Amino acid sequence: MSRYIEGCARSNNPGSTRAFMVSGQMVCCGGARGDTITKKVMTRVCLTLIPCVLLGGLFLAAQESKAPGEPRPLKENYSGMYSFLREGEFVQVTVEEAHVTGFVSRYGDLESDRGAFLDHFFKDGKLDGNKLSFATKTVHRVWFEFIGTVNRGPGREPGDEAYYVLNGTLIEHMTDADKKTSSRSRQVAFKSFPQD
Repeated sequence: MSRYIEGCARSNNPGSTRAFMVSGQMVCCGGARGDTITKKVMTRVCLTLIPCVLLGGLFLAAQESKAPGEPRPLKENYSGMYSFLREGEFVQVTVEEAHVTGFVSRYGDLESDRGAFLDHFFKDGKLDGNKLSFATKTVHRVWFEFIGTVNRGPGREPGDEAYYVLNGTLIEHMTDADKKTSSRSRQVAFKSFPQD
């Protein structure tokens, strides 16, 4: 250690000479020898720090998709009750990640169930982005398929009526007494119910 200090003292400008520790080594600043040692240490420090700073900046940029100050969008929650074909009927949709469960609750149309509430539980359902599809189980020889999208509706706040709307094609499948299956499809827009 004394050798470094002596070398610093013998440099061209001994009055401006300083010695300090960097990574466990004594470094001289000032004079020709101090400049050489300082340049070597600074080069090592820069070569270590610059990649770390660049990688850190890239990591932060990847984490921040929005400009600072702008709120991050929350993941959409499409779960809830939606209108169905007639007043008093509804679709309950529950989304957990991309898995969709729920049921259609509707009035029966056949002689045997006219006016009774029938629940058609989903046998499968899928959500991919805003693309929604589901198929129900058969109840009293009728089942439904829906293929469409979930879109923002005219509701202003998340709890408002029609904040979300299910737009797409509804296919109603029916099996008659002779076990012949028929189907009819229609374009639908099911509005979300208001939430309390």
